[in-house]
Amino acid sequence: MNRKKAPYSSLYKLLGFYPENIHLYEQAFLHKSSSIEDDNGKWLNNERLEFLGDAILDAVVADIVYKHFQYGREGFLTNTRSKIVQRDTLNRIAFEIGLHNKVVSSAKINSHNNYMYGNALEALIGAVYLDQGYDVCYKFIENKIIKEYVVLDKIARKEVNFKSSLIEWGQKNKLEIAFNLVESFTDNDGNPVFQTEVMLLDMSIGIGIGYTKKESQQNASKMAIKKLRKDKEFQVYISELKEKLQNEQSGDNFDDLPDEAEERELVMEKSEDKEAVS
Repeated sequence: MNRKKAPYSSLYKLLGFYPENIHLYEQAFLHKSSSIEDDNGKWLNNERLEFLGDAILDAVVADIVYKHFQYGREGFLTNTRSKIVQRDTLNRIAFEIGLHNKVVSSAKINSHNNYMYGNALEALIGAVYLDQGYDVCYKFIENKIIKEYVVLDKIARKEVNFKSSLIEWGQKNKLEIAFNLVESFTDNDGNPVFQTEVMLLDMSIGIGIGYTKKESQQNASKMAIKKLRKDKEFQVYISELKEKLQNEQSGDNFDDLPDEAEERELVMEKSEDKEAVS
């Protein structure tokens, strides 16, 4: 390994260490629009690394959030983690560390579809994990991402309205979104608990529970948004059904959905006192 070569020195500045298998990182920056064929006839891009990096990022951020907010409840910790790993945050970080200059993509990609950089960041995390192991990957996420670009206390005070985001998307795409209360019951301490499902074209696409109807709707909306953004087969089904119902060409507008609570204009500041008991 010639560490003086430009690719190695460039990655060292980004990662803080020299890679062992530089091909993993090259693949991490390869968008599916520019897939290449390997010697075995398989098409390579960064989607598999993105899948791996997404899972590892979730685990590491969960650990960091758990340690930072020592008295935070489960729901608060879950929401804080979600706001860190959402596409809007990851895309911003990807730009700030310069990944937009490294990603290889087709010129046909629409300029507004810039979530490819946040996806590339997840793929990069997957590459680091495979190349260096979990401990080094943890330190990379903690030192190069969280400490540099995320203010934990500030992001924890932000609350996103999942339900409004989902309804807005449905209205934009002329698809009816409905919320049904499935059941209500009490927990072991006698507190009321509500279960809500989100319906899209008479299909249940998300179920959530909470101690208020609003909370259950928010959690159900979050699950629905995740399904709409992540489930490729379901995206195709919805697009085809939409085209059939509306007799017009359907655009694949799933990138307009907030992934893991994209904040947009729906961000609301919580009070400091409410933070620790959320």
